[in-house]
Amino acid sequence: MPGATSLIDTHCHLDPQYFPSGPDEALARAAAVGVRGFVVIGVGRDLAPARAAVALAKRLPERIGSAVGVHPHDATTLDDAAYAELAALAAEPEVLAVGEIGLDYHYDHSPRELQREVFARLIHLAREVRKPIVVHTRSAPADTLEVLEREGARDVGGVIHCFSEDRAFAERALNLGFDLSFSGIVTFKSSAEIQDVAAWAPMDRILVETDSPYLAPVPLRGKPCEPAFVVHTARRVAELRGAPFEALCEATSENAERRFRRRFASG
Repeated sequence: MPGATSLIDTHCHLDPQYFPSGPDEALARAAAVGVRGFVVIGVGRDLAPARAAVALAKRLPERIGSAVGVHPHDATTLDDAAYAELAALAAEPEVLAVGEIGLDYHYDHSPRELQREVFARLIHLAREVRKPIVVHTRSAPADTLEVLEREGARDVGGVIHCFSEDRAFAERALNLGFDLSFSGIVTFKSSAEIQDVAAWAPMDRILVETDSPYLAPVPLRGKPCEPAFVVHTARRVAELRGAPFEALCEATSENAERRFRRRFASG
């Protein structure tokens, strides 16, 4: 029923290659099930997605904030000219965070040493613009935490996006001032460690996201994901915690607004 929930999707990609007709229809479907706010991530092989994310946030400021960064897959693309433009975008008021940034040792699309260098450089950018960071980490838990700790990420805090690690990682991330954001992965039967963390983590330190168009939650696995699907992820996290669904929605929305320092429209 429209308005039955009040959720914020803290991580979605709405690029034209994913939504060829534009993002408005997907945003309307999300609004119809109670998703009232969106953090749109702008990353890609160049800065076109970052520019588009900022433009969308400028067009719909009551509902959308953006984040801009360089995905670890694309670390090789960050030359000085790209960094200068990215820094200018990061300073825009519609940009709520620097991200997603981090390490991905699963695919290794960029050399690992370069990934670490770019990760560190973008943490420094976040500290300069005084905005949180959105962290992508895959198959690189120790190095991710080491870079965050060494480069002073505690000064800005942020979000461990699409949380997919264990409780030991979660404890260190929480101690660094990071929130844990759960995607559709938490609904998968094979995700016992992630479910354990979702049940255990402090209620005031958790978020929900879609990472659309990826990782559609149960019962929609295999379909292109979109922001409306965050409802299913939130419902599963509430079940794991033994919490009322409405309370989980309220808490994660409050957490998102506090973390990103942005109030989204109430409905």
